[in-house]
Amino acid sequence: MRILDTHLHLVYPDRFTYAWIDDEPLLKGTWSVESYFAEALPLGIESALHMEVDVLEKDMMAETEFVLGLPRIIGAIAACRPENMNFVDQIEQLSDHAHVKGVRRILHQVPDDLSTSDLFVENIRHLPDYDLSFDLCLRADQLPLGVALAQKAPDVHFIVDHCGVPNVAAMELDPWRAYVKDLAKLPNVNAKISGVVAYAKPDWVVDDLRPFVEHVIESFGWDRVVWGSDHPVSTKTSSVTRWVAATHEIIKGASDGEKAKLLHKNAERIYRV
Repeated sequence: MRILDTHLHLVYPDRFTYAWIDDEPLLKGTWSVESYFAEALPLGIESALHMEVDVLEKDMMAETEFVLGLPRIIGAIAACRPENMNFVDQIEQLSDHAHVKGVRRILHQVPDDLSTSDLFVENIRHLPDYDLSFDLCLRADQLPLGVALAQKAPDVHFIVDHCGVPNVAAMELDPWRAYVKDLAKLPNVNAKISGVVAYAKPDWVVDDLRPFVEHVIESFGWDRVVWGSDHPVSTKTSSVTRWVAATHEIIKGASDGEKAKLLHKNAERIYRV
């Protein structure tokens, strides 16, 4: 079945600066669109949305413009800084590019109060004016911050990345499960089935991932979930091939229509591609 990857990171250190990768030796080097699709195409992954890779602020617009020119990249979720006074100018510039579908500010690496400030919330509320969504990247213990933000910006479409970043390696299902349920109660929030392998043990098996993936799908329903590879971050414990195989194993009891919603149909609607 055709797959649209909603969470592909491409890394080109000859073009952009990724300071955080200095602490991730397994991720150093170039991760190109060609090398990704050499593995992905035989798996049914025909296209992808590029997810910003936390480049330095000076490189953010250049990263977006560059990836939108790459083959099989049909859209981008761009980096942004809603805590800045010039945020509206930034998203206005991004909206000049028809294939920018959303924005993301990584929140698990900044103080919790950043996303609760009046300026941050007011800036986020401008996103619907530019037909942009917001990807929420929070640790499991921070998910109540996502609930609060989504409640304060009810007209914004949010997508929770990586199943809410549970600690899969330690099988910490609670209080993560309750937080996911709280997010799912909000009609403007969707969830992304991605990243769980990056938080699992290197020797993970499908049943380690299953309770996390199944809980998210059960909570949000088949109409509000999308799929992502989180490549190359997921390569710390997995390959794209193994993650796709695990996904198919977990959802094998679903109908073809439900599988299609997760693997491409919902993404086409939610990200407007």
